[in-house]
Amino acid sequence: MKKRMKKIISLGVATVMMLSLVACSSSGSGGADKKEDKTTTEKTESGTGKVGVAMPTKDLQRWNQDGENMKKQLEDAGYEVDLQYASNDPATQVSQIENMISGSCKLLVIASIDGDSLGTPLATAEEENIPVISYDRLIMNSSAIKYYATFDNYLVGQKQGEYIVDKLDLENAAGPFNMEIFTGDPGDNNVNFFYGGAMDVLQPYIDSGKLVVQSGQVKKEEVATADWSTEKAQARMDAILSSNYADKKLDVVLCSNDSTALGVTNSLEANYTGEWPIITGQDCDKPNVKNMIAGKQSMSVFKDTRKLAEQTVKMVDAIMDGGEAETNDDKSYDNGTGVIPTYLCDPTVVTLDNYKEMLIDSGYYTEADIK
Repeated sequence: MKKRMKKIISLGVATVMMLSLVACSSSGSGGADKKEDKTTTEKTESGTGKVGVAMPTKDLQRWNQDGENMKKQLEDAGYEVDLQYASNDPATQVSQIENMISGSCKLLVIASIDGDSLGTPLATAEEENIPVISYDRLIMNSSAIKYYATFDNYLVGQKQGEYIVDKLDLENAAGPFNMEIFTGDPGDNNVNFFYGGAMDVLQPYIDSGKLVVQSGQVKKEEVATADWSTEKAQARMDAILSSNYADKKLDVVLCSNDSTALGVTNSLEANYTGEWPIITGQDCDKPNVKNMIAGKQSMSVFKDTRKLAEQTVKMVDAIMDGGEAETNDDKSYDNGTGVIPTYLCDPTVVTLDNYKEMLIDSGYYTEADIK
């Protein structure tokens, strides 16, 4: 009987010890394992997973290059890529981003058409813990934006303004010189930087009367070009020339980008017989480089989209690994919900003097591309 009682007691103690070990495992190391599993679920390994890339349109050459550079570099890094172009239609871009989210994209790279239209899909992305990189154009008023990858767009405008100052020798020449101004789509936040950078340089000369805008159109909303449209820029330039330059010389046209510069050039070719003006641009689109070689466009600010794509892929890798992406400006870009950590790539002025080095020798174009 005593032996039997001892055996029962021993079994009871063993059972209690086993239960105690299970309880410790649940509240101790097992709990840590569970927490680690959660972290792993929220994190995706770099080089794996699906990335959605939303671009505005195929109508402008630069977005085709941005999209293809991004797709190639992401695929080379091991990602599956859903690249979509929205034909400059905000509703289409909303639908595309919604499909990217429902299609299991783990991260989104968005060059927005109209950032204000993206509220619903961006809120969904945030709810589903899908990080969003705002590409080239800062998307405003959304806390879903984790990073911003772009060129220094204020510097783009500043370089255009400085080029005009140097070419007209505004510090020393008596003037006055006649100038007209063309910037881009009013819904594109980058317009604030392009226009602002250029006008910070040129406004003092306008105020002093050394630069004269004969059309009187100087304010940003007056010089905007919807959709960055070549045709709309051309139509506006037609009207300006007929109203103001029948008997006056046009010395310079500040154009924020190449599509507007192309419209201005087309208008001048059809309507202007005076000495050809200085014309600025941005993006080094093929038709504009051809115009530069032909003496019809003076300069273009080169934004090497290969470099921006490379930096964006690095951001994607860091985010997918659960880390922090490299940035070089954590103060300047507040989208209304806070300052967005940003990586800025530097733009370069391209002219007839250096286009071969910058565009041909670098492999961006071939000689045949710009003949």
